Amino acid sequence: MTDSHAPSQAIVIGAGLGGLASAMRLGAKGYAVTVIDKLDRVGGRGSSITQGGHRFDLGPTIVTVPQGLRDLWAACGRDFDRDVTLKPMKPFYEIRWPDGSSFRLHADKSATEAEVEALSPDDLPGFRKFLSDAEDRYWFGYEDLGRRPMNELWELVKVLPRFVWLRADRSVYAHAARRVRDPRLRFALSFHPLFIGGDPFRVTSMYILVSHLESAFGVHYAMGGVQAIAEAMANVIRDQGGQLKMSTEVDEILVEKGRAAGVRLVGGTQIKADVTISNADAGHTYTRLLRNRSRKRWTDAKVKRQRWSMGLFVWYFGTRGTAKMWSDVGHHTIVVGPRYREHIKDIFIRGKLADDMSLYVHRPSVTDPSVAPDGDDTFYVLSPVPHLGFDNGVDWAVEEDPYRQKMLAMLEERLLPGLSDRVTESLVFTPETFRDRYLSPLGSGFSIEPRILQSAYFRPHNVSEELPGLYLAGAGTHPGAGVPGVIGTAEVMGQLVPDAPRPMAPPLPMAAE
Repeated sequence: MTDSHAPSQAIVIGAGLGGLASAMRLGAKGYAVTVIDKLDRVGGRGSSITQGGHRFDLGPTIVTVPQGLRDLWAACGRDFDRDVTLKPMKPFYEIRWPDGSSFRLHADKSATEAEVEALSPDDLPGFRKFLSDAEDRYWFGYEDLGRRPMNELWELVKVLPRFVWLRADRSVYAHAARRVRDPRLRFALSFHPLFIGGDPFRVTSMYILVSHLESAFGVHYAMGGVQAIAEAMANVIRDQGGQLKMSTEVDEILVEKGRAAGVRLVGGTQIKADVTISNADAGHTYTRLLRNRSRKRWTDAKVKRQRWSMGLFVWYFGTRGTAKMWSDVGHHTIVVGPRYREHIKDIFIRGKLADDMSLYVHRPSVTDPSVAPDGDDTFYVLSPVPHLGFDNGVDWAVEEDPYRQKMLAMLEERLLPGLSDRVTESLVFTPETFRDRYLSPLGSGFSIEPRILQSAYFRPHNVSEELPGLYLAGAGTHPGAGVPGVIGTAEVMGQLVPDAPRPMAPPLPMAAE
């Protein structure tokens, strides 16, 4: 592949957060890294689009475990806080129900408990017990399993008793229902899996650890958006001697002598490498990038049988002259619809686009003036919807605008009165956008759903079972989706890739096929 005196080369497919974190760790190991991405800027789902003076942050909006990023920077001999400014959210977010009641989660424990007492005083002891349960699962599921490889069956066998003791077979919602009785609090303690693509009524209760992440580490916003984190990562990679090739799509992973040997780009150009990391979706990696290789585990049929996360309908819009309007609407608001369990079934089981919806509303302009023109606002409103894999799939060419209009009506009624007259810029992403822009199977928002038999050992491994020399990072591998998760996939991958055996050098030039 390369002669014994050539520098060790690594290729990372995809400049999402998992790919950028992987490139940083490989650079710290002595590899000359080339990152390749089909988009025109770094960040993947964490990138942004600027339109009419409004910067729309397209994907993740919060940072819940800053230490994961600080550890990543430290591994590269850098200081994260010199490169990125995080601002703590106060409160973390607000939940609003149809009956007019609300709940705010605060960094201050007593303030949060006061919110619980206002809703349901009898549930306060159960709320405290739930947070204790979440901490137990954090130490096991996040700090232990989530920070080490789970590609060997023995690693699973060793922890099975702990899974049983923690009742990993129970769903997030079922666990919340055992601790509190008020349906509003049950929602507040169980909706989090939706932000990593999971059905709260079926995802393992191990994921209640997210509640501990919030209470222990806080909820933060990166000034400049998650795009600012991605750009800071890219700067580290360049400083390490790596390069980023944007607006460039990988067509196939090369195989020589039974090992990953680099990539072939759309158009035929080849780039050779000693190590290849795919931050593309695991499903895309196996069914498209390895389409010409026989696979034993992740066959096309096996990938098709996986349960995939839901799709997302996201409306990005700018408003004129509203900076001093809607003073009761903060940075993060969740506007809950009239149904919970049945709506979730519509999304994950029936594949039905319901008339009602629950919305996550992101208003970064109350924190970061750079996102909008002076006096204006920038918004991002997200609604979970079915992915594209159902037989009765949604025709988004027909449904996109009617669904946006329903979203607008709900926002005007429940949160932002007078919105219709204030909208100046508008951009909509549907599951079809996720399929085409991010090469996401079935247009899913978060790759493979994190059910118990699709987590840890059962998820696509960080070291490929199909091809030596190929490693995986990103939401589709272990430990999973969410900013802490995808940053963690790079940490686990870094434990599996050996240090570069040859000294750092500039990446090899491309060679035409």
